[in-house]
Amino acid sequence: MVGSAARKLVDDMVDAIPKTLQVSVRSITPYGENIRCFEVADPNGRPLPAWGAGSHIDLHLPGEGGGIRQYSLCGDPADRMSYRFAVQREEAGRGGSKRVFEEIRLGSVLTIGAPRNNFAIVNGVQRHLLLAGGIGITPMMSMIHDLEREKCDYALHYCTRSPERTAFLDRLAPLQSDGKVFVHWDYGDPSNGLDLKALLKDYAEGTHLYYCGPPGFMGAVASASAHWPKGTVHREFFTPSANDPAIAAAHPPKEDEVAEGMGKPFQVKIASTGQVYDIPSDRTVLDVLRENGFVIETACELGVCGTCRTRVLEGEVDHKDFVLEEREQEHEMTVCCSRAKSSLLVLDL
Repeated sequence: MVGSAARKLVDDMVDAIPKTLQVSVRSITPYGENIRCFEVADPNGRPLPAWGAGSHIDLHLPGEGGGIRQYSLCGDPADRMSYRFAVQREEAGRGGSKRVFEEIRLGSVLTIGAPRNNFAIVNGVQRHLLLAGGIGITPMMSMIHDLEREKCDYALHYCTRSPERTAFLDRLAPLQSDGKVFVHWDYGDPSNGLDLKALLKDYAEGTHLYYCGPPGFMGAVASASAHWPKGTVHREFFTPSANDPAIAAAHPPKEDEVAEGMGKPFQVKIASTGQVYDIPSDRTVLDVLRENGFVIETACELGVCGTCRTRVLEGEVDHKDFVLEEREQEHEMTVCCSRAKSSLLVLDL
């Protein structure tokens, strides 16, 4: 009874947080030509919803065309009066960062989603090893605030192209002097950068690894840490394109999936009504639920943002996301991409 009451209290608190927030841009800090850090606050000076290190927000893009992009918060989680997020302009990207650079100004009013955390620090471990590639430094900045505050044992290795393309050097300089932060510049040649294989070769008991960065970096860290114990490695992907090589490497299709499309057909049952829906091999759970009138919020629809995570009451899930930790996979799934190993999944809808 106590557990049920506590869970209801948590659910009520989550439900009380607005799904979207209006914020105004209070400051814009450039880091070289291609990175800007935006500080936003409530227009009326009210505290913003609490968040934890590693959290991200959904930014509803300004201007025509709409769209949503996810950006990690890089400020101090103890600061309830503002959020900070950094954006790297990508000329070859989907256009979101270009619109952010060209259309957001001081005083601009933005719509954002309340913070969500798929990349939280694990409590009670002996040491934290943080690896950042390029703009993947953003979630690490919030982690450092908490790790410093709690006097935890940690080290950050930050890999970038050059000093001119490195964000937050001013904030990291004191930690470099303390031997907690190491910045690696490769000047365009990865062979001149951090030797990931050497760094991650020997696993130290009680250490947890966290990494974030572009596809090549993510693939290299995944390969170098493949022998680390299960549950000790945590990662956060940028929102990628569907044909991102990092996605393909992390979840290579099985032979039957190549033959049958997305995978074997199965059924989902809605716990609240008893309705049962067929999920064919060429459609997602999300597709079928929407077709039948269910309102499921999404952002990336590639399994990297966690917006569509749904509680599973019965059945075995074939997880294909990049968000859920092992403990979360026991009772949740991302309906945009994950499927079923069992013939039936019962969803808490």
